Amino acid sequence: MKNKVNQMKIEKDMTVKQLAKAMSDSGVMGAGRIGKAVEVFEKILEEKQKNKKTGKEDCKLFFGLAGAMVPGGMKEIIHDMLISGTIDVFVTTGANLTHDLIEGLGYNHFKGNADVDDAELNKKGIDRIYDSFMPNNVYEGLEGFFEKIFDELPKEMNIRELLWEIGKRAPKNTILHICYEKQIPIFCPAISDSGIGLMIWGNLEKGKKLKVDVFDDLKEISRLAWDAKKPAVLYVGGGVPKNYIQQAMQFSPNAAAFGIQITTDRVEPGGSSGAELREGISWGKLNKNALFADVRCDATIALPLIWASVKK
Repeated sequence: MKNKVNQMKIEKDMTVKQLAKAMSDSGVMGAGRIGKAVEVFEKILEEKQKNKKTGKEDCKLFFGLAGAMVPGGMKEIIHDMLISGTIDVFVTTGANLTHDLIEGLGYNHFKGNADVDDAELNKKGIDRIYDSFMPNNVYEGLEGFFEKIFDELPKEMNIRELLWEIGKRAPKNTILHICYEKQIPIFCPAISDSGIGLMIWGNLEKGKKLKVDVFDDLKEISRLAWDAKKPAVLYVGGGVPKNYIQQAMQFSPNAAAFGIQITTDRVEPGGSSGAELREGISWGKLNKNALFADVRCDATIALPLIWASVKK
């Protein structure tokens, strides 16, 4: 027992980066894990900086995003990570894209209360995401947007191409538009499980034509993983986005060399969302010598701390 636990001391005017360093120096429990995640992220950014110097894209960061991140106030952080060039490949849920597009169309989420009568909210046309509220009439605006652009869309695509085509026509301050403008490959395997999916289905029910190849994206993300010599993964939550990236890592010649996971799920039920990153070593998804950090924390706490600590 040579390394003692350093007790954190909060100084006046302490920066977030300094706070993260103090967490890292403490080295244990939740604070230690946040500090470790910052260290891993900094290593990823160092590798990506080498990419710029060599002209090679050896290190690519695959970002899997699940959970109610936009209703939870994380929209601008996600936008910033994409705009900055930090994220090379983005996999997310249809819900995150829907809530983000809703905000881009001029609507908002509102501070609410989890201890309310949900039947009363239903009468008032308010949808609840824990203690974040959203007026149900946002779907009218979403429907109008898709009615306006639907006929402009190519009639046969994969999901990534569809998302870029929607992004091309979406408001500038949206994930979809940023990914289109920056040409960041964006994948949403479960797009039909969302408000956006409902809007597309609604147009199909009117007799309009659109064919989306849901399997073709596997070829694209597999190629991206295959080409990366030092792939890195960052998971916020789990579910489909995490597994979609994990299986791409499993069948590429180079498993992830770096990994960060932020989740509140538990490991015991055996689900992917709660599984420790090191479990992926047994599958060939994570390199046995990888640098990684598992953070058991609400992502609306951990993600801002980590990003603010590494942002240049």
